[in-house]
Amino acid sequence: MRVGLFFGSFNPVHMGHMVLANYMLEFTDLERIWFVVTPHNPHKKKTSLLDERQRLHMVNLAIGDNDRLAASDIEFKLPQPSYTVDTLAYLQDKYPQHEFALMMGEDNLKSLPKWKNYEVILKNHHIYVYPRPGVNSEALRNHDKITFTDAPFVEVSSTQIRKAVKAKKDMRYFMPLSAWNYLMEMHFYEQ
Repeated sequence: MRVGLFFGSFNPVHMGHMVLANYMLEFTDLERIWFVVTPHNPHKKKTSLLDERQRLHMVNLAIGDNDRLAASDIEFKLPQPSYTVDTLAYLQDKYPQHEFALMMGEDNLKSLPKWKNYEVILKNHHIYVYPRPGVNSEALRNHDKITFTDAPFVEVSSTQIRKAVKAKKDMRYFMPLSAWNYLMEMHFYEQ
């Protein structure tokens, strides 16, 4: 089975994430999408993150009963900060029956050469790239393991949602409703 790995802090998960996952399932050869909730992105301040279990729970709420999507806590068990190459090696060892591919925005593809052991990632895994306005990653455009998609761009961000919640704005249509309701019930991001 070809599994697409959608890495992110999902702080919080929003409709843009869900639209991308849905698109990749319907318009590529990916059979499943795993939302890999990262406990700590090495490029972000850890203090800005909601507790990892709460973020994982919101992703599960967002997914609902779609059995082609799954929330993964695999990086919670790995040394932190976690690096994609290490997570991929762990997953391949644990699930040898699956072929793992990455999903990433063109902005991340552009920075891929700065990632730990990025050559190993490119050698062993396919990468499905979704567009980002104003980003051009010509350097890797013709690589045989990289597929550019026409996934729609949904202009919403977790940062935008957190700021709006803090300002007491109603953002219910920016997130799957079950995740939004939980966020409100728990008073996340209000401080």
